[in-house]
Amino acid sequence: MLQITVNENNTYSLDTAEGTTHINGTASQPDIVVQPNGLINVLHNGRSYTAIIERVDRATKEVDVRVDGQIYTTTIQEPLDLLLSNMGLDLKASQKAQAVKAPMPGMVLRVLVAPGQQVNKGDGLLILEAMKMENVLKATGPAVVKAVKAVERTAVEKGAILIELE
Repeated sequence: MLQITVNENNTYSLDTAEGTTHINGTASQPDIVVQPNGLINVLHNGRSYTAIIERVDRATKEVDVRVDGQIYTTTIQEPLDLLLSNMGLDLKASQKAQAVKAPMPGMVLRVLVAPGQQVNKGDGLLILEAMKMENVLKATGPAVVKAVKAVERTAVEKGAILIELE
């Protein structure tokens, strides 16, 4: 059984047994066809939908799906995830913010944050020039900037700690 949360407010129970799909305990037989171009055609309860997977984040088990032009963010929980959550051992909640390290040698062009600043997943933290390309290093999740170790217009080695998060 899977628990699927859509846009953080609608939760569905999905169970497939003996070739029958149950959504919230009700038997359902959606017809799903994946096209070679990546489009997914779904026929469910007499309605046709066209979907495409926009983003998959295996670490957080999140999938962004565009259905008929609208994006839905889904979070998938497997039985082990549900068990750990019920035991108070939710791995997502306990993940600690990691320090931002230089992924390669380069030059720090700009620091985009300051100590004490709240950042969210996807926020730019720093611009690193490496191999004549500008790379924006982004936050992997919500955090607060604890310290900025990087100095603009200075060279850094691979693995150097640039920004500490908490």
